[in-house]
Amino acid sequence: MRFKLTGALILALLSVASVRAEPQVPSAVSQEILIKTALLTLNDANITGNYAVLHAKLAKPFRDQFSPDRLKQSFKTFAEQKADWGLISAKAPIATADATIDKRGALLLRGYFDTSPSRLTYDLDFVPSEGEWKPIKLHVKVKPPGEG
Repeated sequence: MRFKLTGALILALLSVASVRAEPQVPSAVSQEILIKTALLTLNDANITGNYAVLHAKLAKPFRDQFSPDRLKQSFKTFAEQKADWGLISAKAPIATADATIDKRGALLLRGYFDTSPSRLTYDLDFVPSEGEWKPIKLHVKVKPPGEG
């Protein structure tokens, strides 16, 4: 498996300790836990400038390849904009595609949170790592709802 960072918004990130990796698509509740934990951990890192916790939650192969400093540089745009999407903790994610497991064994979760004035959209991939689903991709956009 090859991991890479592509641009400031497309990244491989995070894990969720409370959701065990299984060879099947997790329940809707488990998917929501994965999504919110990943995005809120990223949010905390961007707000505080401390990417150590975010780094610790990555799948081991990703942690081995990318340091906390590299993560900080990759998310610099969010940090500079002082983006804070903590309000998603009170919202339900809205899927734009069915959750699936691809040929790599990665769990694919796509959707958005109906927030205003901007919408937070996500494109997440998780892989089993150390017995848990841990992200290998996190693509986040914050933009007005009508924009593509």
